[in-house]
Amino acid sequence: MRGLKNRIAVITGGAAGIGKATVVRFAEEGANVVIWDVDETRGRALDKELNEVGKTAVFMKVNTADYQEIEQAAKRVHEQFGSIDILVNNAGITRDSSLKKMTPELWQQVIDVNLTGVFYCTKIISEYMLEKQYGRIINASSVVGLYGNFGQTNYVAAKSGLIGMTKTWARELGRKGITVNAVAPGFISTEMVAAMPESVLDGMKAKVPAGRLGNPEEIAAAYAFLASADAAYINGAVLSVDGGMTV
Repeated sequence: MRGLKNRIAVITGGAAGIGKATVVRFAEEGANVVIWDVDETRGRALDKELNEVGKTAVFMKVNTADYQEIEQAAKRVHEQFGSIDILVNNAGITRDSSLKKMTPELWQQVIDVNLTGVFYCTKIISEYMLEKQYGRIINASSVVGLYGNFGQTNYVAAKSGLIGMTKTWARELGRKGITVNAVAPGFISTEMVAAMPESVLDGMKAKVPAGRLGNPEEIAAAYAFLASADAAYINGAVLSVDGGMTV
């Protein structure tokens, strides 16, 4: 892969799961990686682990649902590195419940992080990208954002909304040297998924033509490609990485 060496990449939700795999992949490809997460323990551990092997990684405790925190953190990144080239909007939460049982609080918590937070991060960081007329913005959608899912009204609404924002921003920013794309992962074997009962995991695998769950590194690879120079002419796309679920 080409195009990540010496790039400055902000990865939200980068302390664990797909975010952690993305941080590691980008660092291995030579990017200077900034980890934004609310999990300070894991974030600082990953920062230390990468720096000990000669990679450049910086952890910042950032709540991506807080506009002022993002403004301050983005300013610090720009002051330290001189630019922000890549933004991976990976941070997200789930608060699953059926429509009947979903409270306004459960709805709002997911919308605040998974949708509004992406708007905040992109609005603020795109300003720095516009200064250089260069940038790569990658949004983490989901297969459920394409097809819906029982008990996930809030999550599906956010992930579907990200697809709409991706296409809109691709139109607005494309002429400025900034590409905006989305990745829609399928069933991925994160820590949370791995803790599910075996019967549930078997049911998930049965829905995937590839016959297995994906791993975080495979999503990280998709992010890395879209962030690279090789993907310069891909803009406004939604890349499904789901083992064929959307076939």
